[in-house]
Formats: sequence, structure tokens, C-alpha cells
Amino acid sequence: MTEIDVVVINHDDAREVVESFGIPFKYIPATKDIRQEAEAWQLQVLKDYDIDVIILARYMQILTPTFVAENPYHIINIHHLLLPVFIGARPYERAYQRGVKWIGATSHYVTNDFNEGPIIEQDSEHVNHRDDADDLKKKGRLIERRVLARAVKWRLEDHILVHENRTIIFN
Repeated sequence: MTEIDVVVINHDDAREVVESFGIPFKYIPATKDIRQEAEAWQLQVLKDYDIDVIILARYMQILTPTFVAENPYHIINIHHLLLPVFIGARPYERAYQRGVKWIGATSHYVTNDFNEGPIIEQDSEHVNHRDDADDLKKKGRLIERRVLARAVKWRLEDHILVHENRTIIFN
């Protein structure tokens, strides 16, 4: 079991839910225009709370090399498995239009190579012509949650060994 010490987020819409659990909430706007200032503030919060693991979920910003260097193999990201084919906005809509046959998610450590860090966990499932874009998005987000939960669990239990750009999972 672990505790969430703080939630640092770049959009304010989750404040009420987070604070209802008694978890400190830090809203730090982050855009490419103020990236360095936002990251300096984020790094200070991480130090203030002595944070060991950083989970990116819907952060949608590229971290600077400085931020990544300050947290080697401590940042876990999650994204849909439709990359690199469907990069950018509305990937499930574009996947639906192309008639994809499976969807999924990847969880990985963040490195300075965009979405190419050591993979921790992946999962997928088949979809078919009965699934519309909303169905794909719902199913994809459920897979993302499962994949992220397993990755975080293994990290917290020290079940991950990183070697070069690969992970070895002891589970």
C-alpha cells in the first residue's frame, strides 16, 4: 500500500475530487510558453513532498531534458497504443475512421526520447465494426487504467529493473 502525497496538475478541474480524499492539490498551469517556469515550480513541489514516483496522466506536455534529468526512471507515462500512427488530437476518432481492429495502451518510463522510454506494461483488445469512436475511447481508457495501475504497482513494489532501454519485470 502506498499513499499519494500530492497531486500536481496542469488543469484545475480535479481539485474537488482530489481534496475530498484529503490529498494536497497543486494547480500549476503548464504550456509550452511557460514550460520552464512551470517545471521549476513542479520540481520544487516534488522536493517539498520528497516524491519518489511521478505519474503522468493526460499531462499532454513535453517535459524538458532538465526535468527528466532530475527524475531519471521516476516518471511513468501512459498513452494509447495507437501511436505512432495516430499522433495528436482525436486519435480514437481517426482510428475509427481507419477501421482499426485493436486498441490498447502502453506505460513506460519517460526519457528525453519522446514516448520511447523503457516500456513497463502494455495491453490491448480487439474491436470491431460495431464499435464507434466513443466505444473505442471508452475501451481504450479502461485499458490505459489497467496498464497504468500495473506499472505503478510494480514500480512501488520494486519489481522493475531497467537495463538499457528495456525493463525486466519481476512479478
